[in-house]
Amino acid sequence: MSATEILEQIEKLPLAERQEVAELVMEKYGGLDETLTAEQAAELDRRLAEFEKNPRRGIPLEQVKAEMRERFGWQ
Repeated sequence: MSATEILEQIEKLPLAERQEVAELVMEKYGGLDETLTAEQAAELDRRLAEFEKNPRRGIPLEQVKAEMRERFGWQ
């Protein structure tokens, strides 16, 4: 059975059972590895320092969202 077929079967389950399936999958296979590499941490630190020096240079989130919607045709 393919992953798509499995998901289609899960969708047919009552909500409580879908939640149980999701919890079991997370327990067995885990979530995302949220550990940052040294390079990623350094980049985030650099970006934070840049923002703290020039907080007005940032772009408002609504503007970013509008540009993404326009660029990618998102709703």
